[in-house]
Amino acid sequence: MRYIRYAVLGILGILLVSVCIANRSVISLKLLPDAVSEFVGINPSISLPIFVVVLGGLGAGLAIGFVWEWLREHKHRRAVSTQSREVKKLSREVKKLKQQKNEGKDEVLALLEEAS
Repeated sequence: MRYIRYAVLGILGILLVSVCIANRSVISLKLLPDAVSEFVGINPSISLPIFVVVLGGLGAGLAIGFVWEWLREHKHRRAVSTQSREVKKLSREVKKLKQQKNEGKDEVLALLEEAS
């Protein structure tokens, strides 16, 4: 299974490199529309290869998606945390009750009851 994963990752890498090599031409990327840039008084534009723009957009989309999903799942992580605290509290209470129940009994019998 590991070799299949490496093969798929290798093929994906080869495809990305071929797309990057095919799209090396430089484009001018404007960060503000013309009307806004005239109002502000600056004209920010960057010259980048096309593949940098495409891969940067994909990377930004993935990062935004991961953060969005992490924030969305917060309620589930909180519920699991609350339930695990409750389980720990109840297991301590069960252990304490077993100790109280076995007080004054033979130690061997108490250990056998505690194990079950």
